[in-house]
Amino acid sequence: MDIETLREYALSKNAVTEETPFGDDVLVYKVSGKIFMMMNFETPFEVSLKCNPELAVEYREHYESVNPGFHMNKTHWNTVTSNGDVNLTLMKKMIDHSYELIVETLPKSLKNKPRKR
Repeated sequence: MDIETLREYALSKNAVTEETPFGDDVLVYKVSGKIFMMMNFETPFEVSLKCNPELAVEYREHYESVNPGFHMNKTHWNTVTSNGDVNLTLMKKMIDHSYELIVETLPKSLKNKPRKR
């Protein structure tokens, strides 16, 4: 799993933007202005993702590399270390889940907004 693969996957989703509001060492992915994913450039890099609270606990119990969100609300965010026991398929599933949690909260007019390029 590498940063570029996850970056491309996040950006392939509808209406996603990539920003660096916390400095050049943290990539932030938003949909309609709301964060659903963040990645840093440390080695190993980490990915923070929004998560349903019950599922967040389940992931933490089953995967050593999944921990409560670093600098985030620990109930609703997980941070995944890239060199751990979470494979690319599961990471994409976690990204999808995070994205959908944000999209669910958007007004209908923004849910299907075309992606800007």
